[in-house]
Amino acid sequence: MQAPSPSSPPRAVWPRALALTLLVGLACGVSSGVFLMALDAVTQARLRHPALVWGLPLAGVLLGAFYDRWGARVQGGTNVVLDHLSTAGSPGIAARMAPMVLLGTLVTHLFGGSAGREGTAVQIGASLGDNLARRLGADPSLARRMTLAGVAGGFGAVFGTPFAGALFAIEFGVVGALEVRAAPWLLASALVGDRVTRAMGVRHTAFPPVEGVALGPSLALRWLVFAAAVALLVRLFHALTDGIKHQLAARLSSRPARLALGGATVLLLTALVPDAGRYLGLGVSGIVAAFGAQDTAAWAPLAKLVFTAVTLGAGFIGGEVTPLFFMGACLGATLSGPLGLPPSLAAAVGLATTFGTAANAPIALTVMAVELYGPGVAPHALLVGAVAWALVGHRSLYSAQRWARDKRLARLEGRPSTRELSDRAW
Repeated sequence: MQAPSPSSPPRAVWPRALALTLLVGLACGVSSGVFLMALDAVTQARLRHPALVWGLPLAGVLLGAFYDRWGARVQGGTNVVLDHLSTAGSPGIAARMAPMVLLGTLVTHLFGGSAGREGTAVQIGASLGDNLARRLGADPSLARRMTLAGVAGGFGAVFGTPFAGALFAIEFGVVGALEVRAAPWLLASALVGDRVTRAMGVRHTAFPPVEGVALGPSLALRWLVFAAAVALLVRLFHALTDGIKHQLAARLSSRPARLALGGATVLLLTALVPDAGRYLGLGVSGIVAAFGAQDTAAWAPLAKLVFTAVTLGAGFIGGEVTPLFFMGACLGATLSGPLGLPPSLAAAVGLATTFGTAANAPIALTVMAVELYGPGVAPHALLVGAVAWALVGHRSLYSAQRWARDKRLARLEGRPSTRELSDRAW
């Protein structure tokens, strides 16, 4: 069944919708602030005690048992949010999603799993938005809008980029069908969430300034080569992560066993890969270093890709965004020399377009690049993001992400879409 229309509420409902939006933004801001402070605490603990990584297999066993016992309705992660948004009559997102994904992400990072934070923030925000709306008696259309407001608030607050957060929620649900009529509510939630998180004392990563350069024909051609490299990197990430996930599921029915094997594989990689510590956890220091092309090995993007694919493919909890930021920024640093690109600009464009391509959100990530690095990066990020997105094709980080054309054809023919059928099979 198709999702309810996200059309704007009648004027009489606007005061209630606005109040609920501000409440969702406040909840997202507080939860993101708590999450980021806790994440920093466990990351610092791991850096002070590197031997904690040896506990990753055991942590995987306990995490797997925890999700087997209580995670039946939330184990799909961000795909649960997407299924809720695209299904009429959905029972809603389980309230337990927020605390479970928070705990799971902190465990993953404490013991050195290579994961991000976007998935956690989006899932917490969506769960808060949906549950607040339903408990306050909102109708399904308004509750759906508040779920998206939670996505915007969580994404905007966790990265300090509220406009990108709102646009991510607009692009997020159905590829090719922008939720533009919900834009005021999404932006309000993202702005409130960001302000609240900052008021709690959270400081986001400070990146070096990036100076824009004129986009002429010669530079555009070099960016096309760069876009092809971004697309190849994204396709490799999709293929390896999905391949590990499906192969483990086919061979090991036990979730704790899959997580234990994934943790043991990360340990093996740590022993084999030089300077492996920079590929554990978020990898923020590696991202910052890439902006000056400092100590960035040519194989760094692939190393982070493998660490992250093993961690997430095995079933550890966390997002994909910051690892993809790492891969993209390091790819930019690596290719800046051969392609004659300014290193900081190449790192900024690589960071934004790698995740934008992987998540089918090139507009949101172009805006994020502007919020982080200034307007000079916009034309370069937009060009690379559009070309890389076209080259990657019908792929996504999220198996439940719908495509507008596929849905329209299915509706006309009265059948499930091919994307829905593939989702069910998966």
